[in-house]
Order: sequence, then structure tokens, then C-alpha cells
Amino acid sequence: MGEVLSQSEIDNLLAALSTGELDVEQMQEKDEKSVKNYDFSRPTKFSKEHLRTLEIIFEHYGRLVSTNLPAYLRKNIQVAVASSETVTFSEFSNALSNPVILGIINFSPLNGNIIVDLATNLGYAILDRMLGGGGLPLEKNREFSEIEMAILQKVMVMLTQLLREPWKNVIDLNPTLVRMETNSQFAQVIAPNDMIAIVTLNVKIGDVEGFMNVCLPFFTLEDVMDKLNTKYWFSTMQEEHDEKYEEFLETMLRKVDVPVKAILGKSVISVADFMNLQVGDCIRLDSRVDSDMEVYVGNIKKFTALPGANKDAYAVRITSVLREEE
Repeated sequence: MGEVLSQSEIDNLLAALSTGELDVEQMQEKDEKSVKNYDFSRPTKFSKEHLRTLEIIFEHYGRLVSTNLPAYLRKNIQVAVASSETVTFSEFSNALSNPVILGIINFSPLNGNIIVDLATNLGYAILDRMLGGGGLPLEKNREFSEIEMAILQKVMVMLTQLLREPWKNVIDLNPTLVRMETNSQFAQVIAPNDMIAIVTLNVKIGDVEGFMNVCLPFFTLEDVMDKLNTKYWFSTMQEEHDEKYEEFLETMLRKVDVPVKAILGKSVISVADFMNLQVGDCIRLDSRVDSDMEVYVGNIKKFTALPGANKDAYAVRITSVLREEE
């Protein structure tokens, strides 16, 4: 419904027109809406909101990679989202140079596959590190051998499994690595004109830096596009209750292995006596046979106990529990 003007506003407007303060042609130009050309060969299927949500997902993914990959490489890893954009698949595939490291990942239960493109200098650095080197890339690229591809496949499987948790707020994924390719021509998983979203991660392994591109076809994400917005994202984040969180921590702590040691006694001897010890020699301890032993959990004295045996193994029987205040 248009805005209704009062009589005084109408009089002021007519007066401005009669004095020349307002130009009718300028007013008509302001009312004209700007027209944008629409390219039907490149339909806009990923909005800025979708790309921003994908960046949030892969920021989480980058943190997981930087935490888990050092367990394989024993080297400091830094991963950060560099950019995100939407292009056609042909533009993505034409930009690849051989050899490449491409992981074709089935995004079950979603339709189709995604592609993870790992920079070759990162691949060579990973191979050098896992084979006992310092983690340096090659000066000149070459084809990967079958043994090298088998090693890289294990790393790619680990990177694939880490996709589960970041996507948990959108859908419960079961991603599996279908195959790996070193030739971009054999990675034509969708039509060349189909639109894809590319999330680029900057990966730094020690002093070696390169990019990891994640290619996400619209065809694959079409069923969950409504969930790829920040409003839905934050509204579905489940904040666990403090009591449940404490129970979770307690359950996880119960699975932790801790060293327990029972000290029979202590003694101080000279270095000369130590060097001359022979089988059958006795060392006098500072405790009596019938006195309680000290039992340590880690480095904390937690119990007192009496020595004994359980079948064919030495054992101790707990006699008291030492509290923190003791």
C-alpha cells in the first residue's frame, strides 16, 4: 500500500515543483530500479549465507585436522580457512595440473561425491615425513609411485573420517573414500556446467605451506541447502546441561589409565656399596615388615596397604584411603 500524503505535504510538494526545486525527470530516474544481468549458464545456487556456513563448518574441520594429523606426522600442523567461492565444475577441473592428489569421497547419505584436492607439495612433505625424513617437498614434481599412493591413501582416509563431526549439526554423515586419483581427467564426478562450492583451506606442515581445496557440488548438497544458513546452524546447536556434561567427563575419566605404585620402603647406600652389590645381598629398608606401605596414584600418595600375594602375583591389600586434607 502506497504512502498517503497529508494536504500540507501535497501543498509543499506542488510549491517545490512550481519553484523548480524539484525536477520531475530526476524523480522518475530515482524511481527506476537498477537491472542486473542474469547469466543462465552460471545460475547462482550458493548464496553468501551458504558459503559463510560452509566456512564455519570447515573452520571446525580445520581445527580437527590440525589436532589429529600431528599424530601421524609428529610435526606442528596449522590449518585455516582461506576463502570460499562458487564456480562451475569445468573451471575447477581446468585449473588442476597433473600430477594432482584428488580424493573422491562418497558423501552418504547425500547423493553424489565430493572432491578433496591436496596440494602436491603437501603430499610430498607428508610422504617425506612418514618415511623418516624432515618433511620437505621435492624441488620438481613427479608422478607418485604405488607405495606412495598407498601411504597417502591412509592419510586421506583419516581426513575423510574427520568430516563427520563438523557436519553433525546439518546431517549425520557416513563419508567414505571411494578412490584417489593423480590425473584430473579421471575425476569427472559431475557435469562440467554444474555449479560447485569450493572451500579453500590453508595448510602449513612445519615450514611447508599449501592449499587443500574441498569441492562441494550443488547436486550433493541440494537436500540440505535449507540447513546451510547461520540462523539454522546456531538454533540447532545443542548446549548440554552442566550435569550431563559432568557425567560425560566422569565417564571419559574412568577410561583413563593411571600408574599405581606401592613402595615397600626406601634406603640410602653409597655408590661404592651399589657398585659391589651381588646376588643374595640384603638392603635394609626404612620400614618394618608389619608396617603399612605407601601406595601412589601418579605422584600423589593416595592409599596405605599391606603386602601380600594373589595366586602367583604380588599384591597389596588397601588398609586406608588418604584424603586431600591429610
